[in-house]
Amino acid sequence: MPSSIVHIGFALLLAVGLLGRYYDRRALLVVIAVVLFPELDTLLGWVMAGAHRTVLHTMLTSVFAGGLLWWETRRSNSWIRGRWGDYGVHVAWVALFAHTFAHLALDWAHLEGINILWPLVDQFVRLDGELYYSSTEGFVQTFVDFDIDEETGATVVDPGQTGTTATTHVSNPAQPTSDPDPGPVNRQFPIAWNGWQLYLVVTGVFAVVAKRLQTPRVERDD
Repeated sequence: MPSSIVHIGFALLLAVGLLGRYYDRRALLVVIAVVLFPELDTLLGWVMAGAHRTVLHTMLTSVFAGGLLWWETRRSNSWIRGRWGDYGVHVAWVALFAHTFAHLALDWAHLEGINILWPLVDQFVRLDGELYYSSTEGFVQTFVDFDIDEETGATVVDPGQTGTTATTHVSNPAQPTSDPDPGPVNRQFPIAWNGWQLYLVVTGVFAVVAKRLQTPRVERDD
């Protein structure tokens, strides 16, 4: 699964590309903090089965936060706009975008996926499949399966369901296994599990360094 370092690497790329003239060290730290926030649900695994990839990994957090941010920044007495101006509004939207795509969507495509609509629907979903054009089959996609129920004749849609909170445990450093008595615990704190993840981390760091080198230094009058 993508580690926190991989999420940060992806977030760095998005920050460099989206912050524009508002890019600075403080904005970068805000984006990283927001991207790491969902990992806190690993701690809830001690009191709730299947909490990791559920409580703070639901896409409903992005929907709710997006609606709240849209409403707040368009008020005549907006706190964010009044405190930080257009800078704060822009950074907030970029942080939300990075939270959604550099963390939630990336986890959605790995292992058991995420509990995408929790708490409305308790169902882990994984984005997994293929999309291609074949000269003999035409366009083919296997990300969402469409089957016919033999008894009712109704179309059954399967978007990659993998389990529920009762049956799904995603290993993490805080709770490597769901076994209450696993014996010696091997807590691994991953950086990258395979080549593409390491490549993404390195590319994110490279983008930040390149951005810094391309940004002219501002002379300050003391």
